[in-house]
Amino acid sequence: RVHGGSRISSLGCVVCEMSAKTEIKSVQTFGRKRTATAVAHCKAGKGLIKINGCPIELVQPAVLRVKVFEPILLLSRERFSTVDIRVRVKGGGFTSQIYAIRQAIAKALVAYFQKYVDEAAKREIKQILLQYDRSLLVADPRRSEPKKFGGPGARARYQKSYR
Repeated sequence: RVHGGSRISSLGCVVCEMSAKTEIKSVQTFGRKRTATAVAHCKAGKGLIKINGCPIELVQPAVLRVKVFEPILLLSRERFSTVDIRVRVKGGGFTSQIYAIRQAIAKALVAYFQKYVDEAAKREIKQILLQYDRSLLVADPRRSEPKKFGGPGARARYQKSYR
């Protein structure tokens, strides 16, 4: 025996002994808005939802907190009571991060229900979310256009003068 659950086989290589534990039910999804990316890790649990290690109730800014709660309010707490969702978010600004988080949470629940519950429940959830707001499941492809020379922005030009 080398250490813990490993042993050296007759060939001289390390072999790990897997304990007979059940497979953890989990899915990983992402949400995007402009340059913000949120990755949601959804697994079987008791209804915890954390964003960058903090409870969802403490999301800042408080004005946009309702936006993060939209998937939960739409689908009721019962559907979220059987799963734990942990979200990591980076990039973008406050608003972009909030929209990326809500998309990641919604997509995580749909993916979890598709993989571990049943197709009918998944279809019902998807229908509710799409009916309310398509951006909960589908990323917004719009990006900021780069500024060009000869003007103050992407399209506007400086005023022309003849004298």
